[in-house]
Amino acid sequence: MDFCKQVPPSLSAFVDTFVDFTVSGLFFPHPQNPPPPPPTRLPHPPRLVAIGDLHGDLPKSIEALSLAGLIDPSTLRWSGGPTVAVQVGDVLDRGGDEIRLLYLLHRLRLEAAASGGALVTMIGNHEVMNVRGDFNCAGPSGLEEFKNWGFWYQIGLSMKTKCEGLRNPKDPFKGVPKSFPGVRKEFHEALRARAAALRPDGPISKRFLSQNPTVVIVGDSVFVHGGLLQDHVKYGLDRMNREVRDWISGRSDGGDGGERSPGFVRGREAVVWLRRFSDGVCDCANLEAVLEMIPGAKRMVMGHTIQTAGINGACENRAVRIDVGLSKGCGDGLAEVLEIVDGGSVMRVIGSDRVVHRRRRYSDRTVEEKEGLKVLLPPVEVKA
Repeated sequence: MDFCKQVPPSLSAFVDTFVDFTVSGLFFPHPQNPPPPPPTRLPHPPRLVAIGDLHGDLPKSIEALSLAGLIDPSTLRWSGGPTVAVQVGDVLDRGGDEIRLLYLLHRLRLEAAASGGALVTMIGNHEVMNVRGDFNCAGPSGLEEFKNWGFWYQIGLSMKTKCEGLRNPKDPFKGVPKSFPGVRKEFHEALRARAAALRPDGPISKRFLSQNPTVVIVGDSVFVHGGLLQDHVKYGLDRMNREVRDWISGRSDGGDGGERSPGFVRGREAVVWLRRFSDGVCDCANLEAVLEMIPGAKRMVMGHTIQTAGINGACENRAVRIDVGLSKGCGDGLAEVLEIVDGGSVMRVIGSDRVVHRRRRYSDRTVEEKEGLKVLLPPVEVKA
């Protein structure tokens, strides 16, 4: 134990790196001073790229990132230079690569910042659902991935407790039930791990989600997962970002005892659930009124609602819809990304040759109509 007293920081870093690699297959730095959360408003970059919902599909996500020129597909390293890229949320659910995808995006954020660019990953309705303990849209492969994470994370906790010089690490499994009435027993361990990882202040949610904005403005483009209404803008975009970050980080209870998210990310009219501008006939008058409230804003870029015809614009391109149902668990759509250059004056869709020749490959069914794991209907209640 005398040896342990000399090396607690090194041991802790080794254990963290060991768990990271075992879970994700990636090595990446743990900077002492990681980049701060992005501000709500960023200036016009030389090149801006927007990427829609990814839903736990690592291969299709790599395809989209490669199409955008943001990564080298052979090394999975950032190659976008000063490009600013915005991924509009919904990395979680529907697929089996959720954790690996979160790790990859995290590393790319660090590398983009070091290259003078930025990768902004946002909060979608599925991130909100999972932090709340609502796992209705998690499939068996996604649960298995979290079960594997839980196994190795607990080994890491055990390793850290062997040294007296290390402060007792927080156990995210504390307060999470070990059994779940009404749920098949085979899913109990995985469900417990998912709840521990993604609860407010959980290891995965705090590390990979807590710094994500709910709304971000880059140049003259407003990015949000679902959509903004006038009441949201009046409430305050900075305020919304701060309150969601505080809730996911465990610094506040979301205004509802810690079990639920802040009110503006709950319900049909919430910023992560709204479909008024992305489904059916766009409410152009309402959209225009919202954009007029945000200085310099010319368009709203949204995900959330699958566009069977691919990325498209409505209301004279004031509403741009970029969710192409990319994930195999959510339509298996053809990869497309949006590029905005020349100070916002030029927009184009980047896709593969397959997109040009066949833009309508997948079903018209929306995300909500896709069945999740029906055995996991009630949210998981976790004691603080």
